Amino acid sequence: MLVKTFGSAVYGIQATTITVEVNILAGTKYFIVGLPDNAIKESYFRIESALKNTGYKMPRQQVVVNMAPADVRKEGSAYDLTIAVAVMAASNQVETENLDKYLIMGELSLDGGLQPIKGALPISIQARKEGFKGFILPKQNAREAAIVSDLDVYGVESIKEVVDFFNGDAVLRPTVVNTREEFYNSVNNYDSDFSEVRGQENIKRALEIAAAGGHNVILIGPPGAGKTMLARRLPSILPPLSLQESLETTKIHSVAGKLSTSDALVTVRPFRSPHHTISDVALVGGGSNPQPGEISLAHNGVLFLDELPEFKRTVLEVMRQPLEERKVTVSRARLTVEYPSSFMLIASMNPCPCGYYNHPDKECTCPPGMVQKYLSKISGPLLDRIDLHVEVTPVNFTELSSDRPAEKSGLIRERVIAAREIQLARFGTEPGLHSNAQMSTKMVRELCKINTAGQTLLKKAMEKLGLSARAYDRILKVARTIADLSGSDDILLEHLAEAIHYRSLDRENWAG
Repeated sequence: MLVKTFGSAVYGIQATTITVEVNILAGTKYFIVGLPDNAIKESYFRIESALKNTGYKMPRQQVVVNMAPADVRKEGSAYDLTIAVAVMAASNQVETENLDKYLIMGELSLDGGLQPIKGALPISIQARKEGFKGFILPKQNAREAAIVSDLDVYGVESIKEVVDFFNGDAVLRPTVVNTREEFYNSVNNYDSDFSEVRGQENIKRALEIAAAGGHNVILIGPPGAGKTMLARRLPSILPPLSLQESLETTKIHSVAGKLSTSDALVTVRPFRSPHHTISDVALVGGGSNPQPGEISLAHNGVLFLDELPEFKRTVLEVMRQPLEERKVTVSRARLTVEYPSSFMLIASMNPCPCGYYNHPDKECTCPPGMVQKYLSKISGPLLDRIDLHVEVTPVNFTELSSDRPAEKSGLIRERVIAAREIQLARFGTEPGLHSNAQMSTKMVRELCKINTAGQTLLKKAMEKLGLSARAYDRILKVARTIADLSGSDDILLEHLAEAIHYRSLDRENWAG
């Protein structure tokens, strides 16, 4: 008897429906074809044990399993339930009447229970698009898949529930998630706040500018000055995720298997902080079965690289293209996948190996030339993509012990949102352009015009401070953001002067 069931394969953040065909013939062997990987070939043993331990039986005839389309490689253990239901239907243990209306996915345990799968959200989206009535999957993934409307999502705990459902012996209750309610109840729920940071008002101002214009930042200062503490609070002043951004971010985390069972949506901007020992593949994504890397998991959020010079140079260099294009393309012999990676980069570093160069109280113990050698670990092309270079100085005792309340993240966020709204109005006709940091050179010339006095100031700054030519566009972009924060249509001298102040590493004499 020939039976068909339906599963799905995820490539990048898009899903493709896979048809599982099972035919039972005279004989004794079990064949599985259609480019399965080892995890799928091993499914026979999991399926046989699961059926036996739940009171069913594996047919003792020749079983041929075909996974179509046969020219696309299938990977992972999530097809266990799809194949098991098809095998049971072909051996007359499951009614076939409604099988074609449901997409079925899940990894089987030997006792018949189900383990969670990856990519439930993109699979659910594709199932609705192709007109399936429902999606049957492990209970741990049900809330994640149920944010897709017009699709019945059934979370099950064992294969017995699925068999009883198709045989009409049990009724499954669909999981229901109110997507908008889920989103609006959890948006902007951050555990940390800028009001917890004592002093450092100038650094808070720099991060406010960065958040308002989507600029990348590097914080340079001695150990214990508060670089990491400040960086971790940056998401709390960014504009809240839109529902569309939330869904897009959730898809990436779903594919990577990073969503908890209690989460249906990613409702706050991601903050990813990989260790400096990370590999280039782990950072940008890849592998034999391409998975999203840290820069894609930080999509619509913040990627924090602590102790930037300690990262391997090859790791840092692979970020250059994603920083510009805001996407990552991973190519393999059989497929090419694309992951979005529109994130804000915030990096921190000590100014030298001992950490005390330019410290107001402690003396640097590094030998001559060591500071410049340490800074040279970060390439010019990467620094070219970082708009704000901010020097962080230690907080004195008076500020640390002060009882004066600091400004809350919510108040700063309001100013950031107002500045972003100005930018959205400015770039309304440009697709995919949301902030000043994304402006092209041509747009900088059109939208960041400065008067004669401004030109004179910028010329003197480049000559006297030794600013590089690459700093020119960056300064104008940052000045445009500062003007937006102050509600000014024009870039004034004070806006330009503040933007020039944030180019520490472009000064030729900064490192002696």
